[in-house]
Amino acid sequence: MSLKSRNALVTGSTSGIGLAIARTFAREGANVTINGFGDAAAIETERAAIEKEFGVKAFYSDADMTKPEAIRAMVKEAKERLGSLDILVNNAGIQHVSPIEDFPLEKWDQIIAINLSAAFHGIAAAIPGMKARHWGRIISTASAHSLVASPFKSAYVSAKHGIVGLTQTAALELATSGITVNCISPGYVWTPLVEKQIPDTMKARNLSRDEVINNVILAAQPTKQFVTADQVASLALYLCSDAAAQITGSNLVIDGGWTAA
Repeated sequence: MSLKSRNALVTGSTSGIGLAIARTFAREGANVTINGFGDAAAIETERAAIEKEFGVKAFYSDADMTKPEAIRAMVKEAKERLGSLDILVNNAGIQHVSPIEDFPLEKWDQIIAINLSAAFHGIAAAIPGMKARHWGRIISTASAHSLVASPFKSAYVSAKHGIVGLTQTAALELATSGITVNCISPGYVWTPLVEKQIPDTMKARNLSRDEVINNVILAAQPTKQFVTADQVASLALYLCSDAAAQITGSNLVIDGGWTAA
């Protein structure tokens, strides 16, 4: 599934799922713009590695996903650098866990901004160029929480449900434009962020590592296995292929059976 000559922007891509998607696209020949926060030296190492390993152009944007003007400027810059923006992946996201009555207002606003509104602003900025070329792929990372809820995650669950609605609306508006719009809903994905949470959970609950993984983190996933970032990236790659040209407005679930229960 060659993406040679295609140009992609992946938000929230300095680690985890986003980085896996950016690297997968680059492996298939796409030039990529990555975005996110983190240690500047580590980000530069990842950016340079993408260029060296895959022989493509790779850029970094530090655009703040809570700021609409910064998001739209990032999309504009990505198009200007490479001449077009063919693929947009809205992957940036954060989480906060708290009962609704105690949920900090600033955290609610931040989660809705980064997990939902940022996707709207990115899509709105990307559409005109994609329409002009009559080709485009827009993919947003949702979650199994786009279909089911969990306690204490009101903002995250609301945002991910919103991503599905935004995806479906955009797909209908762009149905005859050569642009597909889809979202991917992973279950728990094995990332460094999840791995770092295990020791604290072991201590707090007096459980073994295996008990934390199987009885806490993976309790909702019948396969009792983590989804991998590379598996999510492979699905995103497929959505960019010609074979997926008639898949639009879809929420593709990759959750180890979580939402089948």
